[in-house]
Amino acid sequence: MIQFLKRILGLSKKESIRILMYHQVLPQSIAYKNDLIVTVENLDEQLIYIKNNFKTIFFKDLETSKSVKNKIILTFDDGYYNNLQYLMPLLEKHQLKATIFIPTEFIENNMNGDKKVYMNFDEIKSLNPNLVEIALHSHSHKNFSQMTLSEAEADLLKNIEILEQNQINFTKVLAYPYGKFPKDKERKKEFFKMLNRIGIVSAMRIGNNVASYPFKKRFEVNRIDIKYGDSLKTFKWKLKFGKTKL
Repeated sequence: MIQFLKRILGLSKKESIRILMYHQVLPQSIAYKNDLIVTVENLDEQLIYIKNNFKTIFFKDLETSKSVKNKIILTFDDGYYNNLQYLMPLLEKHQLKATIFIPTEFIENNMNGDKKVYMNFDEIKSLNPNLVEIALHSHSHKNFSQMTLSEAEADLLKNIEILEQNQINFTKVLAYPYGKFPKDKERKKEFFKMLNRIGIVSAMRIGNNVASYPFKKRFEVNRIDIKYGDSLKTFKWKLKFGKTKL
C-alpha cells in the first residue's frame, strides 16, 4: 500500500521501472484478435508515447542506469518471425531498445506446415545489438510449476547451451513460460536456489504491476501485459499503475 501511494504521489519515480510484456507483432490488415498480438499500428503509437516519456534500457544495463529516470524495458516473448518483420523496423524508426526472450526448442521446431513461425538462430544472431538484447525463456517452454527441480534445471541449462552453441550473446535473465514457477514455499525456495546456482540474474513473472530496481524479489519480477485490444488510453493507464483495475 505504501509503495502504491508513493507511485500515485510521484515519490518513487527514481526507483520504479516498467517492464512491458509483448509477444507477436502484426499489421492490422492481417492481425486477428488474440491477446498475444499487438498490431503494428498500435505498437507504433505506443512507442511514440514511450519515446516521449521514458528511456528504454536493457536488463544488462540496469546497474549502470540507476540514475536514469522513467526507465522502461520492452520485452517480447518467444522469438516470433514477425518480430523481425515488424518490430525491428519500429525499433529502428524510434531508436528504442527491446529484450527478446528465446525458447530454444521453439526455434529448432520452427515451421507450422509451410509457415515460418519463429526466427532462426542466424536471424536472432543478426539482430542489431544496439536495439535488441536476447534473454532466456527456457528450452521447451513448459510450465516450471509442473516440473521437478532437476527437469527445470536441465531445461534451463539446455536453453543456455543452445544459445551458446549458436554464438548468440544473451543476458542471463529469464522470463518464465506462462509466468509460472513453483508456488509451494519449500519448492519455490529450492527452485530459486537452483536459478541462482546456474547464474540466472533475475526472472520475470507477469504480475501486472510496476517494478522497482534493485529488485526486491529478483526471481519474481513483475511485468505488465500489453494486449491486443489496449487503446492508447488503456496503455497509458497500465504504464502508470501496472493494471487497469486498482
